[in-house]
Amino acid sequence: MSYVAEGYNSFETKKSPSGIVKYLPDPKSVIALIQSGKLKEHILLVQGGTTTFLAPALSMGAIGVITMSGAPESHLGILSREFQMPCVMTAYLTESDARYVTGGNNEAHFAAMIKALDGKKVQLHCEDRETGRVALLS
Repeated sequence: MSYVAEGYNSFETKKSPSGIVKYLPDPKSVIALIQSGKLKEHILLVQGGTTTFLAPALSMGAIGVITMSGAPESHLGILSREFQMPCVMTAYLTESDARYVTGGNNEAHFAAMIKALDGKKVQLHCEDRETGRVALLS
């Protein structure tokens, strides 16, 4: 199996959820997804590990999260463990040299991640203690 992205694993688990990646840039998009009734069909893509507006989605049964920044010790990393939900953090594209840099201009990295993953069917693999991986299914 080839992986399109990988990052820090915040919750070691044999769960391998799959779904369509949905980029959620703001609280309004989170509420819209919850109200659509399709939350469990999606792997949630967010920019940061301190994305507290994602909390309603976690409590409503989100199946997996990918962040483009943040660490397993961040708020979202802690919540993912509490909800026992696979979460790949500070993800990067495996065929790109672009990486998130703390305090840097990461707009190109974020744009590339969104372009590569949003709307694609993926499967999360979080069985490794350190590294979480994202496989492209279609």
